[in-house]
Amino acid sequence: MRNAGLGALAGLVGGLVFGAVMAEIGYLPTVAAIVRTDSPVVGFGVHLLIAAVIGAVFGALVTRQRELLFWGLAYGVLWWFLGPLTLLPILLGKPVAWDVETAQALIPSLFGHLAYGAATAAVLALLVHREREFRPGLLVRASAAGVLVSPVLGLGWKGLLVGVLVGASYAVCFGDPREGSGPALIRGAAFGFAWWVLAAVTIAPLLDGDGLRWTPAAVRTAVASLPGHLLLGAGTALVTGWLGGLSRAVFSDDVRHALEGRLAGGRVISIWHGVVAGLAGGVIFTGVMVAVGYLPVVAALVGSRSAVVGLVIHLLISQVVGVTYAVFFRRRSFDPASGIGWGVSYGFLWWVLGNLTLLPVLLGADPRWSAAALAVSFPSLVGHLAYGAVLGLVYQRLEERVGPWHLTRSEATAARAAARHEQTLSAAPALWSLITCVALLIPVLVS
Repeated sequence: MRNAGLGALAGLVGGLVFGAVMAEIGYLPTVAAIVRTDSPVVGFGVHLLIAAVIGAVFGALVTRQRELLFWGLAYGVLWWFLGPLTLLPILLGKPVAWDVETAQALIPSLFGHLAYGAATAAVLALLVHREREFRPGLLVRASAAGVLVSPVLGLGWKGLLVGVLVGASYAVCFGDPREGSGPALIRGAAFGFAWWVLAAVTIAPLLDGDGLRWTPAAVRTAVASLPGHLLLGAGTALVTGWLGGLSRAVFSDDVRHALEGRLAGGRVISIWHGVVAGLAGGVIFTGVMVAVGYLPVVAALVGSRSAVVGLVIHLLISQVVGVTYAVFFRRRSFDPASGIGWGVSYGFLWWVLGNLTLLPVLLGADPRWSAAALAVSFPSLVGHLAYGAVLGLVYQRLEERVGPWHLTRSEATAARAAARHEQTLSAAPALWSLITCVALLIPVLVS
């Protein structure tokens, strides 16, 4: 009950933030229609009541979690689907319309729900007194990492400023989770999405004097910077971790962590698991590529237009990506659910990095980041998500068969169960959910 009460209080604060947005976009009379009136004041009261109730549910569900930001964002997207897309039409006596056109008209409500989730999570974290050690060295490393990766935005000195802000805020929000390169990539990509909503969709129009422009047309224009923000976030998180590892290697004489890594063993076997898992995912992905006639485009990488050559190149790339997955996510998935979660998230990231960025650049063109290019590339996104799901699942099943040599089977099972419990208390499930939601929202953002 205490957690629910704290969640209700946090939900009220989040509701105030969201209420200001709803007043700006003129949505309060629609909420007031639930109680058969069109008064904005009544609508605001009903809105705050709903915000407190769902905030109480949030508090009861997540107060044991160590990080709340991504849980809040995922919770906001969930209630956007449950609320204005589902329950509100039912309460108003209207049919539920789960189509792109209706969802697109509710894009302002989507961003409002994201703001609600982020504000509620932030206030709840303060109320439960989550202490985080401030480390100036980490702040410097993360800011430097943001600067190093910022050229992906193509904004010149403005991009450098955004990189510093992204890196510094990443260090302040998350500290040094020591979670490995793979999870850091996914965390950074999700953080990049949050920064895109904050910077490109919200702050930039406000600074230009255009007001809060969360209309479908404005979002469709801003979506061209979404891939850059995703890559900026992922790269900042990855480089921050690498710089931290380099610092520990140079300035620390404690060799226990390095020794533990050597005792774990199995790196060569892990690479082969990545090859097999990548090939399995590539076979599944092939069906999508054949259906949309994309194999000749891949074959153009080696100056050919043959679909057979394209298939060979595609399968080779699938195995290379599988190897990188093995390097980044070794011993990070402890059951099929976590394997699929990391795999789908990694597949989405490779859609952004590979299909939208590296492939056109290698073919002598510019990255395909426009709304029209993202819309055309949606079948490829589906293929990448399917590839990632198979990659993560097959890799997890293969890795599970090879336990550390110094543990018995029962000890390995117990260690895996403990690690799975720890992962459940982290932001990992929220990251998987949020990245999947971002992928599924692409048609809504670009149509």
